Amino acid sequence: MLSTAVSGALVGIDGLLVEVEVDVALGLPQFTTVGLPEGAVRESKDRVRSAIKNSGYEFPARRITVNLAPADVKKEGSAYDLPIALGILAAEGWLTKDQLESHAILGELSLDGRVKPVHGALPLAVMAKEKGLKGLIVPTENAAEAAVVDEVAVFGVSTLSEAFLLLNGERPLDSTRVDVNTLFTRHSTYEVDFNDVKGQEHVKRALEVAASGGHNLLLVGPPGSGKTMLARRLPTVLPTLTLTEAIETTKVHSVAGTLNGSALIATRPFRTPHHTISDAGMIGGGSVPKPGEVSLAHHGVLFLDELPEFRKNVLEVLRQPLEDARVTISRAVGSITYPADIMLVAAMNPCSCGFFGDPQHECTCSPQQVQRYRAKISGPLLDRIDIQVEVPSVKYKELSDKITGEDSATIRTRVNQAREIQLQRFQQRKIFCNAQMSSRDIRTYCQPDAAGEKLLENAMQRLGLSARAYTRILKVARTIADLASEEDITGAHIAQAIQYRALDRG
Repeated sequence: MLSTAVSGALVGIDGLLVEVEVDVALGLPQFTTVGLPEGAVRESKDRVRSAIKNSGYEFPARRITVNLAPADVKKEGSAYDLPIALGILAAEGWLTKDQLESHAILGELSLDGRVKPVHGALPLAVMAKEKGLKGLIVPTENAAEAAVVDEVAVFGVSTLSEAFLLLNGERPLDSTRVDVNTLFTRHSTYEVDFNDVKGQEHVKRALEVAASGGHNLLLVGPPGSGKTMLARRLPTVLPTLTLTEAIETTKVHSVAGTLNGSALIATRPFRTPHHTISDAGMIGGGSVPKPGEVSLAHHGVLFLDELPEFRKNVLEVLRQPLEDARVTISRAVGSITYPADIMLVAAMNPCSCGFFGDPQHECTCSPQQVQRYRAKISGPLLDRIDIQVEVPSVKYKELSDKITGEDSATIRTRVNQAREIQLQRFQQRKIFCNAQMSSRDIRTYCQPDAAGEKLLENAMQRLGLSARAYTRILKVARTIADLASEEDITGAHIAQAIQYRALDRG
């Protein structure tokens, strides 16, 4: 007898409907799975057989063929265990066609029939809603995550028997409900705040400018000057995460399996990969590509500490994500695109020993060593970093000061106001902040007044600034003017933007 259950596959961060066709026919006992199954799917036959027997049902001693359609899409993971088991029971006449095909089903089975959590419940819930299915049956641990999607009934089950009794109506379950707005509000607070940082007022200002314009940022300073501490607080002043952005971010982490029990990510991600990371770990990869660090930082901050210590090939693969805000990974099985709309924040020492230019410590590096150390960062990568700011050592007086600076909420208010100005300016374009401006946009929106023009000309000549630095200065000056709610770019705005080109000034 033939039966069909409904499940789903993950293609990037989107769900794809998969029909799990089960045919139980006369013949020697055999269990075959077709439809491009990878290792974990092929091994499901042993888990399904034991789970059915240990749940009190009879496993058919006949020829069983499972087809996962569409057959040209590679199937991976253990989420097909539960629909395959229920499909076998339906093929034996225990469930009707309507009962089985009305719900999307996913879950991994243990040998005793327990249902274990899986990855990608949120994207598959979105798929179930789009396909108009009656409901979604998922492991209990995934129920809250999937219930973030409105207009689809989500049922969390803990055993195969519980799923079977739910479908045949013998033991109805209440669907899992989540108040998304309440959940979003409850989890939208950060554990750190800018008023934790003593001193470094000019660096805080640079971070505020970077957040306001979406500019990538490089912090240059000696060890212990607070570069990491400052970077960790940048997400707290970025524009408030919207519910749409939160769901999109949660989908990425759901696919990667990094939700850690959370139903919704309501704060901007902050990812800090170690400098030994591979290029596949950074942008994603594998035989069936998984999201990398740039995608896990989607709508948030990717922080690269000790930037020159990262391998050159790892830094070079960042160029496309920074330019396009997405990552496309091509493999033999096809191409997968993951979102990667990030702010890049990097930190580095000024030299190998870390004390070049520090008045409190003597630098032991020769000029050649300093140049060699900084040359580890390629020009094309620096092209995509608008702000380079020096972070000096903090003095004792500032550390012992009892007065705290502005908190993150106050700074975020100004950032939101500046972003609103930019949204109005670019409402006819597909860009959302000053950092995304093209050359044409710069000519249109970044014309300084006479004093600013003269100051920029002098800086280009005396400091030997490049054409790259010229466009970056204009972009940053535009953001500084937006923070001041001023239409024109003045000499003061240009002067401040020039100060944010630490490496270009030598």
